[in-house]
Amino acid sequence: MAENGTDCDQRRIRMIKEQHNGNFTDSSLLSERKRRDREERLNIVLWKQPLVTLQYFFLETLINLKEWTIKLWHRRSILVCFLLLLAVLTATYYIEGTHQQYVRYMEKKFFWCAYWVGLGILSSVGLGTGLHTFLLYLGPHIASVTLAAYECNSVNFPEPPYPDQIICPDEETPEGSISLWAIISKVRLEACMWGAGTAIGELPPYFMARAARLSGAEPDDEEYQEFEEMLEHAEAAQDFASRAKLAVQNLVQKVGFFGILACASIPNPLFDLAGITCGHFLVPFWTFFGATLIGKAVIKMHIQKLFVIITFSKHIVEQMVSLIGAIPSIGPSLQKPFQEYLEAQRIKLHHKSDSGVPQGENWLSWMFEKLVIVMVCYFILSIINSMAQSYAKRLQQKMYSEEKTK
Repeated sequence: MAENGTDCDQRRIRMIKEQHNGNFTDSSLLSERKRRDREERLNIVLWKQPLVTLQYFFLETLINLKEWTIKLWHRRSILVCFLLLLAVLTATYYIEGTHQQYVRYMEKKFFWCAYWVGLGILSSVGLGTGLHTFLLYLGPHIASVTLAAYECNSVNFPEPPYPDQIICPDEETPEGSISLWAIISKVRLEACMWGAGTAIGELPPYFMARAARLSGAEPDDEEYQEFEEMLEHAEAAQDFASRAKLAVQNLVQKVGFFGILACASIPNPLFDLAGITCGHFLVPFWTFFGATLIGKAVIKMHIQKLFVIITFSKHIVEQMVSLIGAIPSIGPSLQKPFQEYLEAQRIKLHHKSDSGVPQGENWLSWMFEKLVIVMVCYFILSIINSMAQSYAKRLQQKMYSEEKTK
């Protein structure tokens, strides 16, 4: 981008911050008021103001339902076509015939892909805490397939019960016949779908910044305000975090498609800034989304898969367990549950689910299940709090507009 375009953006940012109700006022008073309003909204959470939070949540839900209904009515032709397509698919699903085997296959693949895409989208929002679903779901899934592949010397697990439960196939295979590429191919679909979900989850910052640039409004979003402040004080940036953010912004702004691809192809906690930058500088949608999709669903996912598969290879896992036992004093006590877990997994892999083998619960799996439940509950609470704060923001904006009309 040209330097004069950046200068114009910086001047526009300063003018918006100084202008209020058509006249230039004290920008410090305006920013102070916005800060107080933001702090007031952040206090609207279930553990501080439960009744107010629940009330605002239900009111915001009703407003959103009304807005969605109006949007659907304006696009009723598309809605009718969708309903007709849904009716045809429903009839195809329930009518008996030779096509049912293909219908069942497509149904299974569709829900399997939708499951991982949904987890990828949730990973972009961090489940309300910044914790990615890769650590909770995809990583453990790839690890379990890797351990099973080396134990069974095959990835041809019988379906069903795979993927809900992994059991070694009946056919005998020679020792060491499993390859790294075979494991990668086995988990490629779910990994790519998860990566595509993370790419879809990066779209809200892009659309928010693009809408703000086109409308000239200043959205009350902390990341966007931080981005504008960074543009305004670009030359004065001294700390490492500011320089890193500025480097990402410059890379995306100047290099374009390949800059976005580079940022999306590596684990990058600052990628939200790339989305805001692309939206602010009106980068075309398919340039942004195409580079993000290729980077996250293809390049980065293969890097992450390789890391997990290599880490959970049989010989490396055995070395890790032996190293745990070498820890002074507490090593043997820590090593024992890991050994029991691995031995239980080996026994389970070589027995059918109805063979009567007792399935004992390991404390590691118990802790993982409880962690997932806690994270899901917190995510639901964060959605309630966020919607309640959105309604509070509506009330504050209504108050601003009433003051302007006086």
